Amino acid sequence: QVLSGEAEARASFRGAASVLSDGAALGTAAAPPVPEAVSRVAEAASRVAEMAQPVVETAPLLAVDLGGGSTEIVLGSLAGGVMAEYSMDVGCVRMHERHLHSDPPTPEQIAAARADVNAALDAAEQVVDFGAAYSLVGLAGTVTTLTAKSLGLEAYDPSRIHGSRLAPSEVIATCEWFIAASRSSRAALGFMHPGRVDVIAAGALVWEETVKRIAQRMAQNGHALETVVTSEHDILDGVALWAAEEAQAPRW
Repeated sequence: QVLSGEAEARASFRGAASVLSDGAALGTAAAPPVPEAVSRVAEAASRVAEMAQPVVETAPLLAVDLGGGSTEIVLGSLAGGVMAEYSMDVGCVRMHERHLHSDPPTPEQIAAARADVNAALDAAEQVVDFGAAYSLVGLAGTVTTLTAKSLGLEAYDPSRIHGSRLAPSEVIATCEWFIAASRSSRAALGFMHPGRVDVIAAGALVWEETVKRIAQRMAQNGHALETVVTSEHDILDGVALWAAEEAQAPRW
């Protein structure tokens, strides 16, 4: 089954939600009313969260699933479900193919890629209020790989990566390293999957611009983004949960 952009975004949020402990730990901010279908997503996310490593967050939160061809941005909470979602036409593969052709990328290529990402973020902000969030969860392979570098891992270790917290300045510094690094430097990293070597710089650029924009909007709303949480659970986990729930649903 092919998922729409909206369905992808909600599945991403559902996967990201499992990094959180429970709805009661998310703070006191009240969420606006949401449709019944969206409420089901929140209820399922809460059940999954009970099995996850505890990580306390304040609601509402932004979940960002940075993929190869697109990046899903979802505002929501465990208590209230999805409030808004947007699928940006930028991802690590797409941006690599559009802009970052040199090894390492030239300043002109990097500037063009940043402009492309920021135009996508401008469009996303017409739908999703970044400043309404109190926390940020990043998920999917690009973000987890960048986190491995920030943590100084010699080999990929999901148990260290999942639920980890990094200051925005740490995230940005790591992204800058990947953007400037040569292909051979990236390939030499013990945690680097061979399939990500070519596209990780573009993914780092997308993640850096996204984190900077979200941090800026949150600060403007009076609540600074202190840490960025990384989740090993992503859209695939959300889709799997939906499939399992559908399989158990009564057939009339």
